[in-house]
Amino acid sequence: MKKHLKQAGSVILVSALAITVAACSKESGSGVTSSAAPQPAKESQPPKLSQLTYWVPTQTQVSSQMKTFAEIGTYKELEKATGVKVAFQHPPVEVAQAQEQFNLMIATNDLPDVIEASWGATSGAVVRYPGGPEKAISDKKIIKLNELIDKYAPNLKKLLDTHPDWKKQISTDEGSIYAFPFLRGDDKVRVFFGPAIRQDWLDKLGLKMPTTIDEWYTVLKAFKEKDPNGNGKMDEIPLYLDKNLFATDAPFLGAWGINYSFYQDKGTVKYGPIQPEYKDFLATMNKWYKEGLLDKDFAAPNDKLLDNKMTTNILGASAVFNGGGIGKYVGLMKDKDPNFKLEAAPYPVLKAGDKPIWGQKDFAYNGIGAAISVANKNPIETVKWLDYGYGDKGDLLFNYGVEGTSFKMENGKATFLPEILNPPAGTSIQQSLAKYNRGTWSGPFVLSDNFQLQYLALAQQKKALEIWSQPTAERKLPIVTPTQDESSKFASIVTDIQTYQDEMLLKFIMGIEPLDNFDKYVKKMESMGIQDAIKIQQGALDRYNKR
Repeated sequence: MKKHLKQAGSVILVSALAITVAACSKESGSGVTSSAAPQPAKESQPPKLSQLTYWVPTQTQVSSQMKTFAEIGTYKELEKATGVKVAFQHPPVEVAQAQEQFNLMIATNDLPDVIEASWGATSGAVVRYPGGPEKAISDKKIIKLNELIDKYAPNLKKLLDTHPDWKKQISTDEGSIYAFPFLRGDDKVRVFFGPAIRQDWLDKLGLKMPTTIDEWYTVLKAFKEKDPNGNGKMDEIPLYLDKNLFATDAPFLGAWGINYSFYQDKGTVKYGPIQPEYKDFLATMNKWYKEGLLDKDFAAPNDKLLDNKMTTNILGASAVFNGGGIGKYVGLMKDKDPNFKLEAAPYPVLKAGDKPIWGQKDFAYNGIGAAISVANKNPIETVKWLDYGYGDKGDLLFNYGVEGTSFKMENGKATFLPEILNPPAGTSIQQSLAKYNRGTWSGPFVLSDNFQLQYLALAQQKKALEIWSQPTAERKLPIVTPTQDESSKFASIVTDIQTYQDEMLLKFIMGIEPLDNFDKYVKKMESMGIQDAIKIQQGALDRYNKR
């Protein structure tokens, strides 16, 4: 969901796949065109390593049908190729619980060999290291990888040498590379999340697709009052948005020009939840909540609960992933309700005709990567093992799974078998693919554009990519990092502030805290050091722009 995606080339694949790889390697402003896209280096020798412990959050498409990543076709085949058996350690699916387990693991120093997390992110529904990756290195939790990658990771090294913009994104200000990154090589694989609505309900009630906040209010009121599911009951839930969905690239908050964390406005760093516009957003959500337009369960994020509401024909709209939302629900409902039609909606704006400036669009790197811990007794061999994912064989394994089982080669291009993209009723494409590869979320590899074009097999998924690609995303802050001296202070400030703002978000929307106290809330945030955090982020952005 994110969970997230990517691509790597293939030396041994013939021209069609080479063209695909090239397309995914084009990076805006990089000066590298699709025709000059890199091919991975020759495979490094299999590492002399027998086993690894690997901590990584699981995904619902995996946990719903498997106990561990070791059951995925990618890792079964990877074990055959390298001789390395991986003992995966998975925290609970819910992000807050996963973060707690991560924090405990770090605090007790009970470290596995490899830790996959969102090292670079400072906000959002991800597991991250407080203070950022440079602090994780200075705290002696993970190791710096620059020299090891130069010597023992020829596949990743070649990609980074060819794409200095990618290397810029995966490095700290000090130049440290701290993880084997998940990379999205092309714009086509960087947009995968946004608002979605029941088009069949709109059609039944004679309503047009909403584009503004006011139009959304009209539609949600109709969903609440006019029985679009046709069961004679007022049991419809017009909109589900939990705390994590509010925070993921601002699907509704962005209408006010802000987000739920740090952002930039023409190079100046700002913090969304203390802006005057945030009060207007809270007032709107409070009104929707009072009128029963916003799901009463929004305060307690629960993916299974969301799935249940969507598949029992009572939910009208939400913010979803393209594969793990639209693709999943269409697959689950295709035999259960042939009238079910979930379509992407534009990111809403305040004024009709305005172009949305907030929307989900990842950079090539989103902060997720596999780091090697200081407890690892075989770092060189582990680097070789991780580098496998960036070579030609690793590209196929991580994007497509096992040849002959989940895909075949057609005209030089990896092509999923029909039964993989057309699973039986009750199984989504996302779940079907997750048995064989990691393409539907993230990992230490480059997501293939060729994978994405096949994954988004449905017409409404292709339409969603087009609609959700419209926002400019100009205010999104790149992944910046505090200095070592700043990291502890920044981590302390942000951790406390995010806890407080999450609490107050719920209270303001539910009416527990009157909006008349908004100024008092902002003063509290000021007293907790938000301006110091903004100053640190401003310095980090300035340094990033000079990298």
